[in-house]
Amino acid sequence: MQVSVFVPEYGVIEAVTPPFRTFNTANEFLNTFGKKPIFEVEYVGLKEYVPANNGEYTIKTNRLLKDVSKTDLLIIPPAYGDTAKGVQANAEAIPYFKKLHEKGSSIASLCIGAFLLAETGLLNGKKCSTHWAYINEFKERYPEVEVEDGAIITEHDNIYSSGGASSLWNLILYLVEKFADRETAIMISKYFALDIGRDSQSQFAIFKGQRNHGDDDIKKVQDYIEKHYQNKITIETLANLINTSRRTFERKFKDATNNTPVEYIQRVRIEAAKKFFEASRKNVTETMFDVGYTDTKAFRDIFKKITGLTPIEYRNRFARVTNEV
Repeated sequence: MQVSVFVPEYGVIEAVTPPFRTFNTANEFLNTFGKKPIFEVEYVGLKEYVPANNGEYTIKTNRLLKDVSKTDLLIIPPAYGDTAKGVQANAEAIPYFKKLHEKGSSIASLCIGAFLLAETGLLNGKKCSTHWAYINEFKERYPEVEVEDGAIITEHDNIYSSGGASSLWNLILYLVEKFADRETAIMISKYFALDIGRDSQSQFAIFKGQRNHGDDDIKKVQDYIEKHYQNKITIETLANLINTSRRTFERKFKDATNNTPVEYIQRVRIEAAKKFFEASRKNVTETMFDVGYTDTKAFRDIFKKITGLTPIEYRNRFARVTNEV
């Protein structure tokens, strides 16, 4: 099976090398198990020597992309830095991606490599994952693609994509299991000390508030929510802030932020709760009251819906460890 790892112009080396290393390691484990190695792994690119990490590294490719007439699996890592510049720098590669898929190649994007994949149009009308911090930018640039917010792995029509940063390892392990076997994938997860079972990046997401909409009235409401989140906030109160009807306000708010007002309040409160858990010794009940909840079940359910973890699980995982005096 041919695995071609595309080396983007100014690619992220921390995303370029893992698939190359992993599939070669899979061959070693298959050999250990008395099985025949099945992966032929190569670097492909637009030129023989490709700079990575803004020129900090250089990767030598095995073949030029234009010479790859067929491959079984093409992996597209992200370009380094600004996504628009990354797309522009690698524009020459886009037609080759599309042509390879048309010839039967599976394609997998890692992290914000999804931007390069989306440029082909192959994702239109399909689902896709990318880094949580770039979801709004991705949606604006590619409105015909359905982004699965928080998903670690998305698979559709022989096209695969992963969530952000270390989530790429989960997709790589998934592909090893799919094209080799689970035993090999588990051995690799142990070898590289990876969590093979993680299926959501929600626990790592940071809610920054969607403010790139240009609607000053809605920004005024957002400011109010973020200042008074611990108090009871009604939709009528928020609508009155900008002198509009409840129905008009709810429509404007959703159009601007991609959240309903209630969802926005919930996300602000849960983000505050996460910070309390990370930086203080407050227990779950104290934190619940501090962020405006009085119902333990409601707080737990909303917290888990947004982060993928219960409040106790999040606190145990991310609380700052300090020495008792």
